Amino acid sequence: MPFTQKNLFVLSILFCLFAATCSFAQQNKGKIRGTILDQSNSEPLPFSTIGVYTEKDSLVGGGISDENGKYSVDLPFGKFYALIEFMGFESQKTKVFTLSREEQNLDLGQTELSTTASDLNEVVVQGEKTVMELSLDKRIFNVGKDLANAGGNASDILMNLPSVAVDPDGNVRLRGSSNVRILIDGKPSGLVSFKGSAGLRQLPANMVERVEVITNPSARYEAEGMAGVINIILKKDSKQGFNGSFEVIAGYPLNTGFTANLNYRHNRINWFVNYGLSYREQPGVSELYQEVYNEDGTTSILSQNNSSTVTGLNNNLRGGLDYYFNENSILTASYLWRRSDAHRITDIRYNDYLNSFDNYLGYSLRRQDETEDEPNKEAILNYKRTFAQKGHEFTASFTYLNYWERSNQLFTQSSFTPEGTPEPAEDLVQTSLNDEYENQYLLQMDYVKPFATKGKIETGLRTSFREMENDYLVQEEDESGDFVTIPGLDNIFLYNENILAAYAIVGNETGKWSYQGGLRAEHTDVETILVETNEDNPRDYLNFFPSAHLTYNVSEENALQLSYSRRIRRPVYNDLSPYVTFSDQRNFFSGNPDLNPEYTDAFELGYIKYFDKATLFSTVYFRNTVDKIERIRQVNEDGFSVTAPYNLTGEESVGVEFSGDYRIKDWWKLDFNANFFHARIDASNIGQTELRKTYSWLFRQTSRFTFGKGWDIQVRANYDAKQKTAQGFRKGIFFMDLSASKRILEDRGTLVLNVTDIFNSRINRFISEGYNFFTEGESQMLRRQTNLTFAYRIKQ
Repeated sequence: MPFTQKNLFVLSILFCLFAATCSFAQQNKGKIRGTILDQSNSEPLPFSTIGVYTEKDSLVGGGISDENGKYSVDLPFGKFYALIEFMGFESQKTKVFTLSREEQNLDLGQTELSTTASDLNEVVVQGEKTVMELSLDKRIFNVGKDLANAGGNASDILMNLPSVAVDPDGNVRLRGSSNVRILIDGKPSGLVSFKGSAGLRQLPANMVERVEVITNPSARYEAEGMAGVINIILKKDSKQGFNGSFEVIAGYPLNTGFTANLNYRHNRINWFVNYGLSYREQPGVSELYQEVYNEDGTTSILSQNNSSTVTGLNNNLRGGLDYYFNENSILTASYLWRRSDAHRITDIRYNDYLNSFDNYLGYSLRRQDETEDEPNKEAILNYKRTFAQKGHEFTASFTYLNYWERSNQLFTQSSFTPEGTPEPAEDLVQTSLNDEYENQYLLQMDYVKPFATKGKIETGLRTSFREMENDYLVQEEDESGDFVTIPGLDNIFLYNENILAAYAIVGNETGKWSYQGGLRAEHTDVETILVETNEDNPRDYLNFFPSAHLTYNVSEENALQLSYSRRIRRPVYNDLSPYVTFSDQRNFFSGNPDLNPEYTDAFELGYIKYFDKATLFSTVYFRNTVDKIERIRQVNEDGFSVTAPYNLTGEESVGVEFSGDYRIKDWWKLDFNANFFHARIDASNIGQTELRKTYSWLFRQTSRFTFGKGWDIQVRANYDAKQKTAQGFRKGIFFMDLSASKRILEDRGTLVLNVTDIFNSRINRFISEGYNFFTEGESQMLRRQTNLTFAYRIKQ
């Protein structure tokens, strides 16, 4: 991609911001140093911990001693004392000392620590994080405590979170919108690349530590994602010594797996390894009814039934290390490798009628036999430097992502008369070869500098380069037995993306008021190329994305926040690629190379109220979207449909959301989430003369019961109400989950029985209408699942 003047402009903004903020870091600083020794033999104690506190016992800085027991800590000017600790030794507190312009460097000399009076037995400290931690701009879900996640995957986790809905096809929606940005450890991932969010089914739930849901992100986050950002944080520990956890899964339909999360920290180095292996068999069914109104006044009717089975073997391996130059300077290197091998068999029956079911024209049988290989790897190098002043830090990271997928499909189709007599002349044999590749390079730097008492400045730079390729070929067997290419289905689609971004945020707090304002600039350079037909479609644009958050703390139990952000949804690979899925001979899906970006202005007013036994979080929100992207279905006179994304004129939506928890009894805790919204869809540019107005809501309630002798039971109910779309509506979905767990082996082990979708009612149903057709369908690609999971923890 060419480096343009716009790139230089954005870089100039960044360098100015860094120069201004970094200058603050060099002022009003001092340093203490010293040596820590073993009192019994005067030998140095390497890797002792030094914590520096104010006279009011507030931690302001710290570090660890080197191999020779020496340490050095940078500190702001002021009065402090140091607390020096080493495992197996009595801790020692220094006298209060002062750092000032007159005395900026202070030598505390030698500190000798004595051993404790007796050997220590192992002390196990166990605590339970709350499932949901609330703040006004972010909700953090500690998903390990949710029994419903046992034996599942990352997609199952999202399905169980407030505000988030996952349809039976794996697509994620946040507050009713599918335009949500999904990150893993704060960065893009190959799991949500070609396959979209459905790829999260390859990531075992036991590898996930927590999930952050950010509905109105500030300028520090990339502007992608109209509804907000979902950030999935993977597990990693940093306690000294060895610790870890293991999990074994068995379920029906067939679901077997094993995961391990291991950590070993010795002095300066923390090693971590996560491994997940799963083999799963996933049955699915779907039905479709369609009427096509012909120009001659007749009606063609299609009744279609699909059944499929997907078997998949998934491997996930993530390893790396943290190197502690000291407790304030950490370098992390990690490597992630994933591979998914899948085999899909889909059988389809097409029944054709004319005018009514009394006039049967015959039927066709079609089988898809697909093998799919998906290797995926990521390498990440991350550096974090924290300074003596609380909140003062610098981070930099580089990410390399490589992904490819190879799909080999064979389609066979036979036709029959109404009496069941074969019609060999109508038989079809087709093949589809589809190779997809991706390389992505991401560099990101962030700097935070506090000022005054509670203010801070944040700046950052992010640049990403993305290269994607889709090489596809669809052929059909002719009368002589040779395979010939189907016109328009042999091409190489190239997608090249270069995004350069810079941001700045200023925030402060005065009395009960706190504010934060930010601006993010993103320059986008995208080019799509169809190699065989020599079609080139470049796009180059610069956008500014402001954000603002204003908070008023009414009291310690009440707070209000008003926020605003501007967001974008860029058409990406799946939206733009003209490749047509060929598994269904009557219903095709493809991208649209002519899509434009979608822009949204989002406003929120949030309120938090804390009670003795409960917490209530409520939000009123408004979103205005222009050039809304939505998939539109078109049906030709032969009854063949093509569904592809198009830009609509826009959409306005307003809603209110409630989340909270209430401990009814010591043994009974209740969590709930309810979201009510109204949307107006303007699709006049594609022939819809009237606004599509929809009222919808979703509700989720979880009850957790804690009994004696290590027993826990959890029941969850979910309802996602009917919602109109640009062409029709999606019907409501109700389902329930049940989980029970028992702690064993001195609380180191846990057995969990988990049944998702108890009533097998999680069915996606829709109606779509056009000027010449009516389509009604339903699908259930995720059926009732029963899992038994055994987990064991070592020093956790």
